[in-house]
Amino acid sequence: MGFSFSLIFAILTIIALSRVRKFYSGLKAVSKLPGPRVPFWPYTIPGILIPTTWWNPGGSYHWINRFTVYKYFSSEVFAVVPFLIGPPGIYVSNLDVAHQILGNGRSALTFVKSPSNPFLLEFWRSNIIYSQGDVWRKHRRVLGQAFHNTLYADVWAQTVRAYHDMTATEDWRKRDVVEIPVVQNLTFKLATLIIGQCGFGFPFDWASQAPLPDGYISIQESIRVVTSNAALLTSPKWMQRLPLKVFEKVSKARDEVMRFLEYQVAERRAALSGFPDDSEERSKDMFSLLVGANEAESEKVRMSDEEVVGNIFAMLFAGNETTAYAIAAALGCVSLHQDIQDEALKQIEEVVGYTHDPTVDDYPRLTKVLCIFFEAVRMFPVAHVILREAGEDTTLTIPNPVGEAVSKTIPILKGTKIIVDMVGIQYNPRYFDEPEKFKPSRWEGVSPDSEAFTAFGFGPRTCIGRKFAIVEAVCWLTMVLRDWRVEPLLRPGETEEMWAQRALDARAGITLYVSDIPVRFVRRAR
Repeated sequence: MGFSFSLIFAILTIIALSRVRKFYSGLKAVSKLPGPRVPFWPYTIPGILIPTTWWNPGGSYHWINRFTVYKYFSSEVFAVVPFLIGPPGIYVSNLDVAHQILGNGRSALTFVKSPSNPFLLEFWRSNIIYSQGDVWRKHRRVLGQAFHNTLYADVWAQTVRAYHDMTATEDWRKRDVVEIPVVQNLTFKLATLIIGQCGFGFPFDWASQAPLPDGYISIQESIRVVTSNAALLTSPKWMQRLPLKVFEKVSKARDEVMRFLEYQVAERRAALSGFPDDSEERSKDMFSLLVGANEAESEKVRMSDEEVVGNIFAMLFAGNETTAYAIAAALGCVSLHQDIQDEALKQIEEVVGYTHDPTVDDYPRLTKVLCIFFEAVRMFPVAHVILREAGEDTTLTIPNPVGEAVSKTIPILKGTKIIVDMVGIQYNPRYFDEPEKFKPSRWEGVSPDSEAFTAFGFGPRTCIGRKFAIVEAVCWLTMVLRDWRVEPLLRPGETEEMWAQRALDARAGITLYVSDIPVRFVRRAR
């Protein structure tokens, strides 16, 4: 008995000493920057599964504490050092530091892409989002050709058509008030339709669902299920095998999406087989470009079957989820500000009027609508973190708080995790006065292509579909705000302040998931 107790005590002592050593090594790796000292790194399995609390930051830590965390540590850079599981890491909400991490040249090699979860790679496959180095440049070279003015004109025209199809299909044309308990149900359908039609020529429309080859299940519904529950699909295999209906539903939807994509690739390859490599048919959309890359002779652009499907899935995911949540956030935010809606309506009437629908030529003059969208995305940056890892021993130069001119350079050890906190940047008072307030006017005079708008990312890996999403959102919001006044859909006895606390919130996963937003559309008198 005594021997067993001594053995257990010795083992526990060794474990405790190893954790102490790990903790102090972690402090050294981040140069003893201030920050939480906790059991788990936020993006380990226990860190993610356990809700965000005072002792476990979790994946939503930077969102829940967006107004206070950087003030508390008196710095735009802080470090999380775990003493049980996970590596030490640094959160960054300063743009100068972020550019050191994400910029061109040496930083692209020094700070490498580091998925927070190894299962992400299996979920995404190889594509433009999760590749790096020469592989990423290949994906960017191929897909970059698809984003041009002809595509944006098509996005605009299809978005106008989708709006009219929506009002007809949802039976709005004879109604003066439309109550929408979850506005994301509309915006997800819109985003899936536009990226599917304009990006890949898939047979999507508002009124009917495109069936799989055997007619088994709606592909649009499968895409919605996958994108809304992507975090479950990046969990370990043992979790996905648990006998839970949610895992079964999401896994089945993922399989159906992949079947659909593989079928569509085969169909498009057969359709293009008779055209020469330089024909317009092979280069008119990103789908044809990807299929063409699959057959290319040059190693610089050739893609495997897996890469083709992976990129299609990535574009569907990013084009669906980010745009859907961003437009929903814009409607939710503006519903509380009738004065802002009135300003936008005045400009819409001047630019478009009521006798015809807006065209893509009107887009540059619809600045009030653009400002609404920019401000909503600032407040709800769907791509809420950018993850990197120090690929070698290096340094970062960290500016002092506003008003203090001196900066300091700190060493960063190889393997240290870096989180560029996009929420922290968008709520940083250094860049945005009263960041907690919805103020579209702060974007007046800012070009849609300006680097001052950073919520879609920045640096060489800024979102390739940024203009696609902006054009789609400005068009759809213009149509809605011209025809309807948007109001919060309140519960009995609920005030607008209570509604805002309930509806204008989010949780962080692979993306920032905006809460269900209930709104009411009230038809405008002409």
